[in-house]
Amino acid sequence: MNFIENFFAKYSQEQIIRNFRAAAIAEGISCFFLYLVGMPLNYTYHETWSLVLMIIIGNLHGLFFTIYLLLCIPARKIYNWDDEDFVFALLAAFFPFATVWVEKKLAQFDRE
Repeated sequence: MNFIENFFAKYSQEQIIRNFRAAAIAEGISCFFLYLVGMPLNYTYHETWSLVLMIIIGNLHGLFFTIYLLLCIPARKIYNWDDEDFVFALLAAFFPFATVWVEKKLAQFDRE
């Protein structure tokens, strides 16, 4: 964990917050395209282009998923999350569109 904290130490809090929010929204949007566009096209049309589309969307979703998980670590320190909030933010990445909810509700400074 020190490696990740040392890596993010060179960035300002505003930049980390901006990137965390962008990653949460991008992960939710890529999840939408993966589940509601890519998978139905892949199972409906067994063409090469649908497979290529599914691979591209899946790789983008995996990239945003990984970025979101990595940015949860410095976001925990910035937003003063306790262990329960941090685990909830990590688990939200595994449920469709939950990262958008985390970005709207859990990632607030005046949360009580």
